[in-house]
Amino acid sequence: MKIAVLPGDGIGTEIVAEAIKVLQSLDLRFEMETALVGGAAYDAHGHPLPEATLKLAMQSDAVLFGAVGDWKYDSLDRPLRPEQAILGLRKNMGLFANFRPAICYQELVNASSLKPELIAGLDILIIRELTGDIYFGQPRGRRVAPDGAFAGAEEAFDTMRYTRPEIERIARVAFEAARKRHKRVTSVDKANVLETFQFWKDIVTEVHKDYPDVALDHMYVDNAAMQLVKEPKRFDVVVTGNMFGDILSDEASMLTGSIGMLPSASLNASRQGLYEPSHGSAPDIAGKGIANPLATILSAAMMLRFSLDQEEAALRIEQAVKKVLAQGLRTADIYSDGTQHVSTKEMGDAVVKALAA
Repeated sequence: MKIAVLPGDGIGTEIVAEAIKVLQSLDLRFEMETALVGGAAYDAHGHPLPEATLKLAMQSDAVLFGAVGDWKYDSLDRPLRPEQAILGLRKNMGLFANFRPAICYQELVNASSLKPELIAGLDILIIRELTGDIYFGQPRGRRVAPDGAFAGAEEAFDTMRYTRPEIERIARVAFEAARKRHKRVTSVDKANVLETFQFWKDIVTEVHKDYPDVALDHMYVDNAAMQLVKEPKRFDVVVTGNMFGDILSDEASMLTGSIGMLPSASLNASRQGLYEPSHGSAPDIAGKGIANPLATILSAAMMLRFSLDQEEAALRIEQAVKKVLAQGLRTADIYSDGTQHVSTKEMGDAVVKALAA
């Protein structure tokens, strides 16, 4: 089982170190190779995704990814910014399906900003299409507006687009996932305004005919954003496009109490995947030992489940995380009165200890 380890920038190095510690405590054999990515790669090689890093990722069974980005790189041309590394990995590896579970652990019910009765027992799976939509659509750029009320003025533009095969395959991923859960899919679109998402809605409806055992409903993205905070437990599997999924999955993460608890998996058709926490590089707290490593540790569990076919080991890690939370251990982002404040390293050590027990 070959794992490419790409810690990245900011807190990425700290949280990935704890996930590796957890993986190495299992009775499994891994081949792990580390490479630079993001700002760290730009500083060393002049590019956020060097050829050697991309080659390593492509040749591995899975990628364990930290986070990329720092304010000091904001003045770089867009193709050289750290965030382009993750987009390049998604594109080159064909990582079209992003799984973001939002689970509210019983021990963290009071960490959420919502009332406990709204989020106790919450278990949502957001499936985001990852390689299409406005993030990758062409043409894009800047120009002088050729027409309209402001003709002659400078303008910027991006293109939202989806092909039928892109929508069909992500819809099937969602319906298959729902079959293993509560058999409900909510497809989120903006079909009342955008032609792209009327197309999306039509195709998801067609694909649904192959899954008569799964219930399907459609919801506009603005209503979905509202319902996530009004009645979040109404959702089971949510499937949506790249941009809407980016926004809604971050909103869902805060229902759980902290984005530091939200893992994610990005898979291609061969189940090769990239696994990362849903949060960013947080350069303001980098090096302070206060970041929450649990999202990364839980991402490693997803890696074991989806790409490395080690379901038992994945469950062991998830149970260990629940155990340390039940013990009252908390990093700064989920700390509250009556719990025990621990550092990044101490949280990782606690998970390893729980695994051993």
